[in-house]
Amino acid sequence: MSDIQAISEGLKLGDDGIWYSSESEVVSYPQDGNKDCLNIEDNSFWFKHRNNCIVSIVKAFQPESNGTIFDIGGGNGFVSLGLTEAGFDMVLVEPGRFGASNAKSRGLNDVICATTDKAKFNKGTLPAVGLFDVIEHIEDDIDFLKLIRDQMKKNGRLYATVPSYKFLWSAEDDYAGHFKRYTLNNLSSALISAGFEVQFSSYIFRFLPLPIFLFRTLPYKLGLSKAERKPESACRDHVAQGGIGAGILSLLLRSEINNLSNKKAMKLGGSCIIVATNP
Repeated sequence: MSDIQAISEGLKLGDDGIWYSSESEVVSYPQDGNKDCLNIEDNSFWFKHRNNCIVSIVKAFQPESNGTIFDIGGGNGFVSLGLTEAGFDMVLVEPGRFGASNAKSRGLNDVICATTDKAKFNKGTLPAVGLFDVIEHIEDDIDFLKLIRDQMKKNGRLYATVPSYKFLWSAEDDYAGHFKRYTLNNLSSALISAGFEVQFSSYIFRFLPLPIFLFRTLPYKLGLSKAERKPESACRDHVAQGGIGAGILSLLLRSEINNLSNKKAMKLGGSCIIVATNP
């Protein structure tokens, strides 16, 4: 268990075992976003594969001195739980009370309900940081990354995932409160501008760009879809059906995990994954 009081004077422990900031901050994320995710995470090939990719890359580029990873914007704790089960020490930082409560209920020991800014972490105290599908929700991504770097220890590692390619923009991005989709180049540029050194970057979900374009982007560009998200459609998108298609999908996903475990980058995909250090 981490000593939260040693790294922040702006947090107080609640009766429910969650650390709270006395100040709140509006974030660019749907009000029911964590609720929608909670309903699909456990049965979602997308969430499961992203977790497997994250675990693989964290194992390949482990935190300095086995330091604690602060999962910032960690939602319901699905990623933190996966990394905890893989043997890493985690602290979840989530501004939404619903998500923070769910994370605590899932068995995570250290949960902070606050944004990074309002948590007021002391400078140079965070050993490692995870930003898993978070950066795209921040309008000024470079200033945000500078804040994160300022709070990190020297040589601390940062792990991040983001959605890829501006041309894949759809109603899904509008609904989710995204400001940007990335390429590996402009994600790396943002991190370098913030003072980080990029160690590794790759695309993941290699099979997704074409389906995203055909079933999300194209209808959006033709005015056939709006910035709204129905839970039942989200479930359909995230649950793989059985048969030959599911078998092929399983093989594709397994090969991506093997590539990441061997530090082999992939040149195409629906998401980016990156590792950087605070020099």
